[in-house]
Order: sequence, then structure tokens, then C-alpha cells
Amino acid sequence: MNSTPDAKGPDELSRAEIGKDAIQSTAEAAATAVGEVTTIITGAVKDVATAIGGFATEIFEIREATRKAQAEHDAGVSDD
Repeated sequence: MNSTPDAKGPDELSRAEIGKDAIQSTAEAAATAVGEVTTIITGAVKDVATAIGGFATEIFEIREATRKAQAEHDAGVSDD
């Protein structure tokens, strides 16, 4: 057992170790935050693409219904 006042016990961390741990914790926190933001953005892009796709489908259906209605109207007008 070392009894000198400058000796470090087994549980004491050096300044370098403390700094390394702080940097490591900061990097881990940053990586987690970036991952969470990426997940949010990916989900948002997917939701926007789904909404735009649904809107486009509705437009195609409206256009087809309009053509059908116009054709039926034109056929009825020529019968008069």
C-alpha cells in the first residue's frame, strides 16, 4: 500500500481520464441527438411523400370522374 500524499488510489481518475470521459459522453450525446433528429426527419419525409401521393391519386380520380361526367353530358346533349 502506497502512503505518499501524491499517490493516487485505485478509484481516482487522472485529469486526462476525466477529460476523455467528458469528450466521450459529449460525443455519445451528440450521436444520439443526431440519430433522433434523423429519425424524425426521415419519418416526416415519408409522411409528406405519402400525403403528396394521396393527393395525386385524388387528382387523377377527379380528372377521370370529370372526363366521364363530360362524356355522359355530351352523349345526353347529342340525343336531344
